[in-house]
Amino acid sequence: MDRLPWTKFHWSVVIGLGISWILDGLEIQIVSESGFQKSLGMSAAQVGLTGTIYLLGQVVGALTFGRLTDKWGRRKLFIITLVIYLIGSGLAGFAPNMGFLWVFRFIAGLGIGGEYTAINSAIDELIPSHFRGRVDIAINGTYWFGAFFGALANLYLLNPDNVAENLGWRLAFFIGPLLGLSIIYLRRHIPESPRWLLTHGRAEEAERTVDDIEERVRREGGELSEVDESKAILVKPEDAMGPKVLWDVFVRRYGRRTVLGLTMMVTQSFLYNAIFFTYALVLTNFYQIDKAGTSLYFLPFAAGNLLGPLLLGHLFDTIGRRKMIFFTYTVAGVVLLVSAWLFQAQALSATTHTIFWCVSFFFASAGASAAYLTVSEIFPLEVRGQAISYFFVIAQCAGAVAPVLYGTLIGEGKDRMPLTWGYVAGAVIMIIGGVVALAIGIDAERKSLEDIADPLSKVTEESGARA
Repeated sequence: MDRLPWTKFHWSVVIGLGISWILDGLEIQIVSESGFQKSLGMSAAQVGLTGTIYLLGQVVGALTFGRLTDKWGRRKLFIITLVIYLIGSGLAGFAPNMGFLWVFRFIAGLGIGGEYTAINSAIDELIPSHFRGRVDIAINGTYWFGAFFGALANLYLLNPDNVAENLGWRLAFFIGPLLGLSIIYLRRHIPESPRWLLTHGRAEEAERTVDDIEERVRREGGELSEVDESKAILVKPEDAMGPKVLWDVFVRRYGRRTVLGLTMMVTQSFLYNAIFFTYALVLTNFYQIDKAGTSLYFLPFAAGNLLGPLLLGHLFDTIGRRKMIFFTYTVAGVVLLVSAWLFQAQALSATTHTIFWCVSFFFASAGASAAYLTVSEIFPLEVRGQAISYFFVIAQCAGAVAPVLYGTLIGEGKDRMPLTWGYVAGAVIMIIGGVVALAIGIDAERKSLEDIADPLSKVTEESGARA
């Protein structure tokens, strides 16, 4: 799999699986505008709870489907989770009341949370090693394409001059399911990960899958090099991945990597949630921008977040993971520090403050995407889905504190000092994440997943002698 040239098959994997992050960004942005508030008679607190319920669904979905991804396989789960999302988001558009909306927002969150674990696992195991970094980072970054598209949709659908007030937000909920339906056929033709098949005792099926992929490559004119026999390993299928095994992996064997993954995921999540969920409050309370106008400022912010992973992603495969993570995290933190000083000095306008956010998150977005890449490639194949789910959930919980904290620091917009120190703290936290990555990060660029972390099912000379 790692020696293959880039082909149409790999594009089908990217397009078929990469839509998950677009859908998540779309969902968050559509709900953030709360077009349903008046129609369903909801208070501001109830609107906020709607977002929380979706995030709780993601947490439960990640934990549930992360384990099933490792047990049942990548392919089965990325079909199931997409269907769950389609049902949850589509039916939310028919919500007659607040309770109905909450139930199906939770279901949509379940699907998206499960998508994160199944999709990251499948992409890492199907994409050749010399492309893995840029592909994973770019796909994770497309969250912001969804957010950008959602903001544009809101500008039109939530304008009562264009669409009836009780209809616009309902139509917005149907956008994601329409995109998902258009891609589900393509997913049916994406094979199961041969790596997963091999480590679960399905060697013949794994061979057939690889043979089929290689035949596709040859039909497209691709040249295949000989397999390096020195890379051969012997595996013995093992499905018993209980708590003792997980403790051994994440604490004893790869404890240092666990610290790395936690640091990267928590720091980026805290900074993102702190800025993303409060940028509209900053614009309205400190720069007197009306609520409707904040969407216009969000568009360049989303564009910067999207362009960062797309333009910088290949450098994570060439310059290397550790150096680029340190660079992106640190630059993002330094730019935010400068903006904090200028904000306190009242030297910024709404436009210039947004420009600083765009520059900071151009780098932060690439680094945040690399955090997801890191936790999905540095642990053994048999627990990859669970590794992604655990780190994702911890990051979500840590990040959930940020909006409440920064909302309190913003207050009524009369005193800039509390928020200034909040920005300083966020910047320092991000820089710490970069320093930790530089110090204990893994040079995983252009390496096979099996060279980064031995499969738990690998038979060593010692275990073979015991057997």
